[in-house]
Amino acid sequence: MKKLLLVILLSTIFTQDEQPYPPLDLVSMPTAGTLPKGVFALETLLMKDGGILPKMLFGITDKFTFGVSFGIQKFIGVGTMEKNKSAPEVQMKYRLYDETTTMPAIVIGLNTQGKGSFINRTGFERYEQKALGLYAMASRNWDALGNLGFHFGINKNTFENNDGDEDLNLFFGLDKEINDTFSLLLEYNFARDDDDVNDSELELVRLGKGYLNAGVRWSATNNLMLEINVNDILKNSIYSSGTVEAMNREVKVIYYEYF
Repeated sequence: MKKLLLVILLSTIFTQDEQPYPPLDLVSMPTAGTLPKGVFALETLLMKDGGILPKMLFGITDKFTFGVSFGIQKFIGVGTMEKNKSAPEVQMKYRLYDETTTMPAIVIGLNTQGKGSFINRTGFERYEQKALGLYAMASRNWDALGNLGFHFGINKNTFENNDGDEDLNLFFGLDKEINDTFSLLLEYNFARDDDDVNDSELELVRLGKGYLNAGVRWSATNNLMLEINVNDILKNSIYSSGTVEAMNREVKVIYYEYF
């Protein structure tokens, strides 16, 4: 009898209905998910140093998602607000193959939005953490007391190469549904295209550890999700003073609706 009650309790806690909003990204890395046709999503990322990064995404078809984003630094706090660029950044994703019982879903995409502030100096133009640029992504999901998804990708940034680091890059991650409202996110970016920079004046010094990020996603309502993310857990960046940069926290608000 006790075993039966335990089974019922676990089933109640871990049974997961299909999430109303597909996981398009983990913390910052993409998945093979795309928005359904006729759905738009507004994502607002609250970053370190009072930065804000709104992003609008549209499901053009069930396989093609298009979006734009526009970052502003020091939006919260004191000091003069600074825009990253005069024009918005672009995100596009097209799913080549749907996931089957034997094959992962595969997408190709373009993402010109980097992380942090945009550095614009003669001969040196890039985000603190480079954008993915062109990428290909494979995702595979299993039902393991709620969805468990594994994601692996490769990318090439062709437009932020003033530092001379033009390597192909790899990244991977996973998401795990805990119940019908909470999901855990984990990702690792090898940052092979961002491990040669050593500019103490710009405070861009990398230790070659890559970027390990984690987060928790909460489906607060049928149209609203909230995230709390922790970036650079391995502390890959250091300041010019030589002190190791602390892990930074971000909050993401996601709202979506049909148009």
